[in-house]
Amino acid sequence: MAILLLPALVGCKSVMDKQIDVSSKLALTGEQIVYWAGVAAIAYSVVDPAAPNWEIQEAKFPEDRYLLSLKMKRYYTGGAGEARAVFQRRARELMQTGGFSEFQILEYREGLDSSAIGSQRTAEGVVAMVKK
Repeated sequence: MAILLLPALVGCKSVMDKQIDVSSKLALTGEQIVYWAGVAAIAYSVVDPAAPNWEIQEAKFPEDRYLLSLKMKRYYTGGAGEARAVFQRRARELMQTGGFSEFQILEYREGLDSSAIGSQRTAEGVVAMVKK
């Protein structure tokens, strides 16, 4: 909200210099409020708690087999231990939409991809669908 008001506040020196009592021991200027609102907006856009934690890519192979590759968001606020559950949920969805009776996990592994901007959790596996 404060970001939307930034152009108006920047032009109004008296508002930017005014002290606002946040608590009995803390007072902030308009400039500080705008600064911290900007920091919060940037942090929110990087973390984006509403975005899914995992990105899933899949490839279909002969004999009703699927390779599922999962990558977790680089910056997250939870869900670090849910790779196996997400993998199984997607395999179950493929089973149900494909009209299969069950699936078998043939391969599964988890890991971390490291880079200069932080590590990223990964998981990959192959599932075989069993016909009814």
